[in-house]
Amino acid sequence: MNRKSGRRAPVAIMLACALGCAQAQWLNYRDPKTPRTPDGKPNLTARAPRTREGKPDLSGVWHVQPTPLQEMKRLFGDDVDKVDVPGMEIDTISKYGVNILLDFKPEDSPMRPEAAAIFRLHLADSLPSKSCLPIGLPLDTMLSEVSKIVQTPGLIVMMLENDSAVRQIHTDGRKLPQDPSPSWFGYSVGKWEGDTLVVDTVGFNNKSWLDVIGHPHSEAMHLVERYRRRDFGHMYVETTIDDPMLYTRPFTVKVTHELQADSDILEYICAENEKDNSHIKN
Repeated sequence: MNRKSGRRAPVAIMLACALGCAQAQWLNYRDPKTPRTPDGKPNLTARAPRTREGKPDLSGVWHVQPTPLQEMKRLFGDDVDKVDVPGMEIDTISKYGVNILLDFKPEDSPMRPEAAAIFRLHLADSLPSKSCLPIGLPLDTMLSEVSKIVQTPGLIVMMLENDSAVRQIHTDGRKLPQDPSPSWFGYSVGKWEGDTLVVDTVGFNNKSWLDVIGHPHSEAMHLVERYRRRDFGHMYVETTIDDPMLYTRPFTVKVTHELQADSDILEYICAENEKDNSHIKN
Protein backbone atom coordinates (compact mmCIF):
# COMPACT_ATOMS: atom_id res chain seq x y z
CA MET A 1 0.00 0.00 0.00
CA ASN A 2 1.45 3.34 -1.04
CA ARG A 3 1.31 5.72 1.89
CA LYS A 4 0.10 8.61 -0.26
CA SER A 5 -3.13 6.73 -0.98
CA GLY A 6 -4.33 7.83 2.45
CA ARG A 7 -5.46 11.10 0.85
CA ARG A 8 -8.98 9.69 0.70
CA ALA A 9 -9.00 9.53 4.49
CA PRO A 10 -10.69 12.86 5.40
CA VAL A 11 -13.70 12.14 3.21
CA ALA A 12 -13.90 8.59 4.52
CA ILE A 13 -13.76 9.79 8.11
CA MET A 14 -16.49 12.31 7.43
CA LEU A 15 -18.71 9.58 6.03
CA ALA A 16 -17.94 7.37 8.98
CA CYS A 17 -18.47 9.87 11.74
CA ALA A 18 -20.57 12.87 10.68
CA LEU A 19 -23.94 11.16 10.85
CA GLY A 20 -25.24 12.73 14.02
CA CYS A 21 -24.38 13.15 17.70
CA ALA A 22 -26.38 14.47 20.62
CA GLN A 23 -25.05 16.77 23.35
CA ALA A 24 -23.34 15.12 26.30
CA GLN A 25 -24.96 15.19 29.74
CA TRP A 26 -21.93 15.26 32.00
CA LEU A 27 -19.16 17.32 30.41
CA ASN A 28 -16.97 19.26 32.86
CA TYR A 29 -18.14 17.23 35.86
CA ARG A 30 -15.33 17.26 38.45
CA ASP A 31 -14.80 13.65 39.45
CA PRO A 32 -13.80 13.69 43.13
CA LYS A 33 -11.56 10.63 42.57
CA THR A 34 -9.39 12.49 40.05
CA PRO A 35 -6.04 13.67 41.46
CA ARG A 36 -5.47 17.39 40.97
CA THR A 37 -2.53 19.73 40.56
CA PRO A 38 -2.38 22.82 42.81
CA ASP A 39 -4.27 24.84 40.19
CA GLY A 40 -7.13 22.34 40.18
CA LYS A 41 -6.39 20.67 36.84
CA PRO A 42 -6.37 16.86 36.55
CA ASN A 43 -2.95 15.45 37.40
CA LEU A 44 -2.49 13.11 34.46
CA THR A 45 0.96 11.97 35.62
CA ALA A 46 -0.26 10.84 39.03
CA ARG A 47 -0.10 7.18 39.97
CA ALA A 48 -2.49 4.88 38.14
CA PRO A 49 -5.43 3.80 40.30
CA ARG A 50 -6.04 0.22 41.41
CA THR A 51 -9.15 -1.77 42.18
CA ARG A 52 -10.02 -3.30 45.54
CA GLU A 53 -8.61 -6.55 44.16
CA GLY A 54 -5.25 -4.86 43.57
CA LYS A 55 -5.44 -4.84 39.78
CA PRO A 56 -4.80 -1.70 37.72
CA ASP A 57 -8.11 0.10 37.18
CA LEU A 58 -8.53 0.94 33.50
CA SER A 59 -11.84 2.72 34.03
CA GLY A 60 -12.27 6.11 32.40
CA VAL A 61 -12.98 7.94 29.17
CA TRP A 62 -10.12 7.43 26.71
CA HIS A 63 -9.08 8.85 23.35
CA VAL A 64 -6.25 7.68 21.13
CA GLN A 65 -3.27 10.04 21.10
CA PRO A 66 -3.68 11.92 17.81
CA THR A 67 -1.02 12.08 15.14
CA PRO A 68 0.04 15.73 14.61
CA LEU A 69 -1.11 17.45 11.41
CA GLN A 70 2.45 17.96 10.17
CA GLU A 71 3.09 14.23 10.44
CA MET A 72 -0.23 13.43 8.74
CA LYS A 73 0.73 15.67 5.82
CA ARG A 74 4.15 14.05 5.57
CA LEU A 75 2.58 10.60 5.46
CA PHE A 76 -0.48 11.21 3.33
CA GLY A 77 0.07 14.44 1.39
CA ASP A 78 -0.41 18.18 1.92
CA ASP A 79 -4.10 18.05 1.06
CA VAL A 80 -4.91 15.48 3.74
CA ASP A 81 -6.88 18.11 5.69
CA LYS A 82 -8.67 19.54 2.65
CA VAL A 83 -11.98 18.19 3.93
CA ASP A 84 -12.30 18.50 7.70
CA VAL A 85 -15.36 18.31 9.93
CA PRO A 86 -15.23 20.36 13.17
CA GLY A 87 -14.29 18.03 16.00
CA MET A 88 -13.31 15.29 13.53
CA GLU A 89 -10.26 16.89 11.94
CA ILE A 90 -7.52 14.72 10.50
CA ASP A 91 -5.21 15.56 13.42
CA THR A 92 -7.72 14.20 15.95
CA ILE A 93 -7.13 10.60 14.88
CA SER A 94 -4.29 8.09 14.82
CA LYS A 95 -2.32 7.56 11.63
CA TYR A 96 -3.11 3.85 11.99
CA GLY A 97 -6.79 4.67 11.67
CA VAL A 98 -6.00 5.82 8.14
CA ASN A 99 -3.62 3.00 7.23
CA ILE A 100 -3.07 0.14 9.65
CA LEU A 101 -0.18 -1.18 7.52
CA LEU A 102 1.64 2.14 7.66
CA ASP A 103 4.76 0.64 9.22
CA PHE A 104 5.32 -1.64 6.22
CA LYS A 105 7.04 -0.66 3.01
CA PRO A 106 4.85 -1.52 0.00
CA GLU A 107 7.16 -4.34 -1.03
CA ASP A 108 6.99 -5.83 2.48
CA SER A 109 3.21 -5.74 2.83
CA PRO A 110 1.83 -8.87 4.56
CA MET A 111 -1.32 -8.85 2.44
CA ARG A 112 -2.07 -12.03 0.55
CA PRO A 113 -3.39 -11.68 -3.02
CA GLU A 114 -6.89 -12.35 -1.71
CA ALA A 115 -6.61 -9.41 0.68
CA ALA A 116 -5.21 -7.14 -2.02
CA ALA A 117 -8.18 -7.92 -4.26
CA ILE A 118 -10.68 -7.04 -1.51
CA PHE A 119 -8.69 -3.92 -0.68
CA ARG A 120 -8.95 -2.69 -4.28
CA LEU A 121 -12.72 -3.09 -4.11
CA HIS A 122 -12.85 -1.16 -0.84
CA LEU A 123 -10.83 1.71 -2.34
CA ALA A 124 -13.72 2.32 -4.73
CA ASP A 125 -16.33 2.03 -1.99
CA SER A 126 -17.26 3.81 1.26
CA LEU A 127 -16.87 2.69 4.83
CA PRO A 128 -19.71 0.41 5.96
CA SER A 129 -20.58 3.04 8.58
CA LYS A 130 -21.94 5.22 5.76
CA SER A 131 -24.84 2.77 5.77
CA CYS A 132 -25.13 2.95 9.58
CA LEU A 133 -23.19 -0.28 10.08
CA PRO A 134 -20.64 -0.61 12.91
CA ILE A 135 -17.05 0.49 12.37
CA GLY A 136 -15.56 -2.50 14.19
CA LEU A 137 -12.20 -3.25 15.78
CA PRO A 138 -9.58 -1.96 16.09
CA LEU A 139 -10.63 1.05 13.98
CA ASP A 140 -13.36 2.13 16.41
CA THR A 141 -10.72 3.31 18.89
CA MET A 142 -8.44 4.98 16.33
CA LEU A 143 -10.70 7.86 15.26
CA SER A 144 -11.92 11.15 16.74
CA GLU A 145 -14.45 9.67 19.11
CA VAL A 146 -13.73 8.37 22.61
CA SER A 147 -14.32 5.06 24.33
CA LYS A 148 -15.31 4.54 27.95
CA ILE A 149 -14.05 1.64 30.04
CA VAL A 150 -16.02 0.42 33.05
CA GLN A 151 -14.08 -2.20 35.01
CA THR A 152 -15.77 -4.60 37.41
CA PRO A 153 -14.66 -7.92 38.93
CA GLY A 154 -15.09 -10.54 36.22
CA LEU A 155 -16.15 -8.18 33.44
CA ILE A 156 -14.79 -5.11 31.68
CA VAL A 157 -17.24 -3.12 29.58
CA MET A 158 -15.96 -0.92 26.76
CA MET A 159 -18.47 1.65 25.50
CA LEU A 160 -17.63 2.78 21.96
CA GLU A 161 -18.88 6.25 21.11
CA ASN A 162 -18.62 5.79 17.35
CA ASP A 163 -21.28 3.10 17.27
CA SER A 164 -23.00 3.55 20.64
CA ALA A 165 -21.90 -0.06 20.99
CA VAL A 166 -20.94 -1.98 24.11
CA ARG A 167 -18.08 -4.47 24.01
CA GLN A 168 -17.78 -7.05 26.78
CA ILE A 169 -14.42 -8.42 27.92
CA HIS A 170 -14.91 -11.33 30.30
CA THR A 171 -12.22 -11.68 32.96
CA ASP A 172 -13.95 -14.42 34.99
CA GLY A 173 -11.78 -17.23 33.67
CA ARG A 174 -14.07 -18.47 30.92
CA LYS A 175 -12.64 -19.80 27.67
CA LEU A 176 -13.28 -18.50 24.18
CA PRO A 177 -16.15 -20.25 22.37
CA GLN A 178 -15.10 -23.06 20.07
CA ASP A 179 -17.58 -22.29 17.29
CA PRO A 180 -18.63 -18.65 17.69
CA SER A 181 -21.36 -17.09 15.62
CA PRO A 182 -19.63 -14.29 13.65
CA SER A 183 -20.33 -10.78 14.99
CA TRP A 184 -19.08 -7.21 14.57
CA PHE A 185 -17.05 -7.11 17.80
CA GLY A 186 -16.37 -10.78 18.36
CA TYR A 187 -16.04 -12.59 21.70
CA SER A 188 -13.46 -11.34 24.17
CA VAL A 189 -11.81 -12.83 27.24
CA GLY A 190 -9.12 -11.14 29.29
CA LYS A 191 -6.47 -12.06 31.83
CA TRP A 192 -3.88 -10.16 33.80
CA GLU A 193 -0.18 -10.63 33.21
CA GLY A 194 1.28 -8.52 35.97
CA ASP A 195 -0.11 -5.02 35.42
CA THR A 196 -1.03 -5.69 31.78
CA LEU A 197 -4.50 -6.77 30.69
CA VAL A 198 -4.25 -9.23 27.80
CA VAL A 199 -7.44 -9.57 25.74
CA ASP A 200 -8.09 -12.36 23.22
CA THR A 201 -10.90 -11.81 20.71
CA VAL A 202 -12.23 -14.17 18.05
CA GLY A 203 -15.52 -14.69 16.24
CA PHE A 204 -15.60 -11.65 13.98
CA ASN A 205 -17.64 -11.32 10.83
CA ASN A 206 -15.76 -10.03 7.78
CA LYS A 207 -17.85 -6.90 7.19
CA SER A 208 -15.80 -4.22 8.93
CA TRP A 209 -12.56 -2.59 7.74
CA LEU A 210 -9.29 -2.38 9.63
CA ASP A 211 -8.79 1.27 8.60
CA VAL A 212 -10.60 4.00 6.67
CA ILE A 213 -8.86 3.21 3.37
CA GLY A 214 -10.17 -0.33 3.40
CA HIS A 215 -7.70 -2.99 4.52
CA PRO A 216 -9.91 -6.04 5.07
CA HIS A 217 -10.04 -8.92 7.50
CA SER A 218 -11.68 -12.32 7.39
CA GLU A 219 -13.76 -14.27 9.89
CA ALA A 220 -10.54 -15.99 10.93
CA MET A 221 -9.12 -12.78 12.45
CA HIS A 222 -7.76 -13.17 15.97
CA LEU A 223 -7.00 -10.01 17.95
CA VAL A 224 -4.66 -9.93 20.93
CA GLU A 225 -4.68 -6.60 22.77
CA ARG A 226 -2.44 -5.59 25.64
CA TYR A 227 -3.54 -2.71 27.88
CA ARG A 228 -1.20 -1.13 30.42
CA ARG A 229 -2.09 2.03 32.31
CA ARG A 230 1.22 3.84 32.65
CA ASP A 231 -0.09 6.52 35.00
CA PHE A 232 -3.38 8.23 35.73
CA GLY A 233 -3.70 9.85 32.31
CA HIS A 234 -1.97 7.51 29.84
CA MET A 235 -2.54 3.93 28.72
CA TYR A 236 -0.44 1.91 26.30
CA VAL A 237 -2.44 -0.25 23.90
CA GLU A 238 -0.76 -2.85 21.73
CA THR A 239 -2.90 -4.70 19.17
CA THR A 240 -1.73 -7.75 17.27
CA ILE A 241 -3.80 -8.86 14.28
CA ASP A 242 -3.48 -12.47 13.21
CA ASP A 243 -5.56 -13.31 10.13
CA PRO A 244 -3.94 -16.23 8.25
CA MET A 245 -6.59 -16.22 5.53
CA LEU A 246 -5.71 -12.71 4.32
CA TYR A 247 -2.26 -11.92 5.74
CA THR A 248 1.00 -13.84 5.57
CA ARG A 249 1.96 -13.10 9.17
CA PRO A 250 0.62 -11.37 12.29
CA PHE A 251 1.33 -7.64 12.65
CA THR A 252 1.17 -5.25 15.58
CA VAL A 253 0.31 -1.58 16.06
CA LYS A 254 1.14 0.33 19.23
CA VAL A 255 -0.64 3.49 20.35
CA THR A 256 -1.13 5.51 23.52
CA HIS A 257 -4.56 6.45 24.81
CA GLU A 258 -5.06 9.63 26.82
CA LEU A 259 -7.58 9.99 29.63
CA GLN A 260 -10.31 12.55 28.97
CA ALA A 261 -10.69 13.71 32.56
CA ASP A 262 -13.87 15.51 33.64
CA SER A 263 -15.51 14.35 30.43
CA ASP A 264 -17.89 11.67 29.26
CA ILE A 265 -18.94 9.70 26.23
CA LEU A 266 -21.43 11.24 23.80
CA GLU A 267 -24.59 9.61 22.56
CA TYR A 268 -24.18 8.74 18.88
CA ILE A 269 -27.14 8.22 16.58
CA CYS A 270 -26.91 7.15 12.95
CA ALA A 271 -29.99 9.18 12.18
CA GLU A 272 -32.65 7.83 9.86
CA ASN A 273 -33.60 11.44 9.03
CA GLU A 274 -30.00 12.57 8.39
CA LYS A 275 -29.78 15.34 5.78
CA ASP A 276 -26.06 15.63 5.00
CA ASN A 277 -25.35 12.47 3.01
CA SER A 278 -26.93 13.69 -0.22
CA HIS A 279 -24.57 16.68 -0.24
CA ILE A 280 -21.38 14.64 0.17
CA LYS A 281 -19.38 13.89 -2.96
CA ASN A 282 -16.58 11.32 -3.00
